[in-house]
Amino acid sequence: MIKGYQSQLIDIYEKIRDQEIAALKIRREEINQKYPEIINIDNKIGKLCIKLSLNSIRNSNNREEEFKKIKDAITDLRAKKYELLVSKGYNPEYLNLQYRCPRCKDTGYIGINKCNCFKQKLVQLYYKNSGLTDTIKEENFKNFNINYYDSDRMGDEKFSPRKNMEILLDKILNDYLPNFKNHNDNLLFYGTSGTGKTFLSNCIAKELLDRGHLVVYRTSDELIKDLREIRFENNEFLEDLLINCDLLIIDDLGAEQITDFTVTEFFTLINKKILKKKKMLISTNLSLQTLTKHYAERITSRLFGNFKLFKFYTQDIRVKKNLAKK
Repeated sequence: MIKGYQSQLIDIYEKIRDQEIAALKIRREEINQKYPEIINIDNKIGKLCIKLSLNSIRNSNNREEEFKKIKDAITDLRAKKYELLVSKGYNPEYLNLQYRCPRCKDTGYIGINKCNCFKQKLVQLYYKNSGLTDTIKEENFKNFNINYYDSDRMGDEKFSPRKNMEILLDKILNDYLPNFKNHNDNLLFYGTSGTGKTFLSNCIAKELLDRGHLVVYRTSDELIKDLREIRFENNEFLEDLLINCDLLIIDDLGAEQITDFTVTEFFTLINKKILKKKKMLISTNLSLQTLTKHYAERITSRLFGNFKLFKFYTQDIRVKKNLAKK
């Protein structure tokens, strides 16, 4: 797990327990003001529970008999407390500590195993740090429309835009996503603006996030800002996040300002991820030929040698959507 997430989850569970303890205190004060006799019974139960615990470790000839006597008294008092609460219109558990997850009692663990609620909270943190929370509400496979891709061939392309996208979707849906844990495939989406590269990247991101994978999205511009923060402010959590996330999406490569610093830091990042077998998905509006002009050979050799290349082409989908609205 990425450094920092474990401590964040521990803090979340501590806050939940503190909130429930505070809520119980308020409920007890309410009942004490209205029906003090119920609180008196509850206090007696608490004292008997302590006595029961002490009895279990005390050497005595009649320990079992005393144990049963105390336990029966606790049972009788609990029944009386529950009856009184119900008669006053309250839930019988009103004076008990409430758990948002009864399975793990708000600890995140059942024995040594992570509870389902732990995994759910981790996914929520992943969503928060992905940078995609709002975007993927709309940009997901449910809303992916293949009809935006023309069925007529374009120029010298082997397939029509629709056929090309059908082939790509088949690979993504039937190979890349189902086998995500078992492969080290990096993807490079390239093609002109408005052909669906970012939309499909977001679709993939949502599927993986929902399956419990840590996906981080950055535009190339945002990534460079992060790399500067890592280098000059020593942000270790951010560095760990970018390098060790399950999938790093870098959108619109080539739109950032290209300097010696950006080239060096970008190369270092992708090289580390390749060596650690941490997957990437990069999209760019540049052609492969233009990429070779913008970036040093050591970068393009990794992009072309360690990524699966997928070309996007069709008439500008954004224009089609605007025309459809009109």
